[in-house]
Amino acid sequence: MRLKMALVATMISLLSGCVTTHHLDGNYVANIKTPSNWQYPHTEGSVQSDWLNQISNPQVHALVTKALDNNLLLRKQSIEIESARQRLIMSGSALWPTLTLAMDSSRRKSASEQYSSDHDLSLKVGYELDLWGKLGDSEREANLEVMSSIENYRQQRHDLVADVIINWFAVIEGKTQQLLLDRRLQVVKQNLDIIESGYKQGLNSALDVYLARTELNNEQAKLAQQASTVGSRIRSLERLIGTYPKGALAVNAALPLLESTVPVGVPSALISRKPALISSWYDLLARDAALAYAHKQRFPSINLSASYGSRGDNFEDAFSLSNVGWSLLSSISAPLFNAGNLAAKEALAKTELKAKELAYLNSLQDAFALVENKISEEASLKQRYQETLVAQKNAQLAEQLSFEQYQKGLVSYTTVLDAQKRAFDAQSSLISIKNELIKNRVELHLALGGDFQQTQPEEVSNDIG
Repeated sequence: MRLKMALVATMISLLSGCVTTHHLDGNYVANIKTPSNWQYPHTEGSVQSDWLNQISNPQVHALVTKALDNNLLLRKQSIEIESARQRLIMSGSALWPTLTLAMDSSRRKSASEQYSSDHDLSLKVGYELDLWGKLGDSEREANLEVMSSIENYRQQRHDLVADVIINWFAVIEGKTQQLLLDRRLQVVKQNLDIIESGYKQGLNSALDVYLARTELNNEQAKLAQQASTVGSRIRSLERLIGTYPKGALAVNAALPLLESTVPVGVPSALISRKPALISSWYDLLARDAALAYAHKQRFPSINLSASYGSRGDNFEDAFSLSNVGWSLLSSISAPLFNAGNLAAKEALAKTELKAKELAYLNSLQDAFALVENKISEEASLKQRYQETLVAQKNAQLAEQLSFEQYQKGLVSYTTVLDAQKRAFDAQSSLISIKNELIKNRVELHLALGGDFQQTQPEEVSNDIG
């Protein structure tokens, strides 16, 4: 017995010096180089964590609540969290002893035609000593996968809220464009009436009548297409909130003009704030734990087992206290030859860890680039809006003047059509830019990793940020 214990102690001392796996530095994230500030000029200050409350329309909050409760993809992700938790329990159970109640019965026939029976009722305990921390690494990997799933779920919640808001405003933008087209159609009809009346009086040519009728048909076609677009956007919104997409959701609101700015913090804070990056980091740590587990699979395993029970030739003997006995067994097993299987598993774990590390660094670069793009895009959209606003005013004046000059015979009707198209395009562009500003603002909040925190303040502005 002493020789056996000495052998075990010797093996432990020799092998413990060999437990060297590639572990990530605890300061790995802190050592990632990031600029001190975003490259595009921005507003200083901490990232807002309650940006949803800056939308005052109660329908938005109702739709967000419904989406968080009913969205099928979000519910699927919550189930995946539960699956990861069960895998954690499975991995953690290996660190605990096993307790089994077993009853074995056998009957044998010897070469001399003699029959014998054996009945055994026992309580068995088994336990593997985790000398190298192998089982602990397996549990750590499973625990990190749970944490990654939770952060992934948080990111999907943020994405869902952003999608609901973006689609809600897209419906508003579509309906606003539809109203503009309807007004445009009424103007075209009035023009056609005036031109046809003038033609009957010999003041206008047949060409002008044909051009006016063509314009009327084109506007009617555009209006029909826009109605279809609005219906499609409503159905997309209905899908997000988990209802049947029948296109019946009523949305009545106006597009706000965003004139405020958003504090965007510093790049380094994004790493520890955005759920998608945190999830990716946990995935990286899980691969590191998997490498440690694969490495330690090549070390010996020490198992202890014990049993307590009764045994006899007759079935009743298995339940007799007079036949009760116990046994204790210990075993050491070490892989000697497996055709490179364990070495290949460790090498595979190393490559997977390296790939996950590169994927994480790439996701960081993508996250930084997305924020930079959204910051600069917002400034560009605001400038576009101001320039288009001036263009719209000039186009409306030109539209009015061109029709007056046409009635006086100074310009052709094609000049009127061109002026009207320019005025309409400018108004339509203003509506589109308003919606693009809102969409970009929501995506900026999402890119910054800011939470939406659905608490209802008493007074909020109808301005996202």
